[in-house]
Amino acid sequence: MATSQQPYLACVRSTLTAALCLQNFGCQEVERHNKPEVETGKSQEVILNPVVIARNENEATMIEPSVNSVRVSLKIKQADDLEEVLVAKLMRFLMQRAEHFLVLRRKPMPGYDLSFLITNVHTETMFKHKVVDFLIQFMEDIDKEVSGMKLGVNSRGRVVAAKFLEQFTY
Repeated sequence: MATSQQPYLACVRSTLTAALCLQNFGCQEVERHNKPEVETGKSQEVILNPVVIARNENEATMIEPSVNSVRVSLKIKQADDLEEVLVAKLMRFLMQRAEHFLVLRRKPMPGYDLSFLITNVHTETMFKHKVVDFLIQFMEDIDKEVSGMKLGVNSRGRVVAAKFLEQFTY
């Protein structure tokens, strides 16, 4: 983990740990239904204030807790146009395979690149600290992945440009 990321990730970890105190809570409108309150948004009394943890203006995490679910939205660092394209392609790839990630949403919140939805069912069937570890590890790995892809694209571009310019030398 990068030293500069440690305070940011520690803050996200502690906030997620506190927000994941979820309980089974039935829908107040329809009997015998248990829907994530943070998704429906109809009962404002069971939704807590969202917490935005920002490392800078390009990298942030929004945690929206409620009584029976938590929505975690990530804005991934995008310093230039190439990173924007790489992040968009990677997020599209991940969201198409959302059924393999139990907590991944198919559609991110507006202004964010990726969203996770953790319900009380997830915290009952999985260890809470393992879910938090997964999210933190995902945040670390996604930055490494985007940086690695950017280096790969740049090196391939350099090789292609060299091959192209060889034909003009006599």
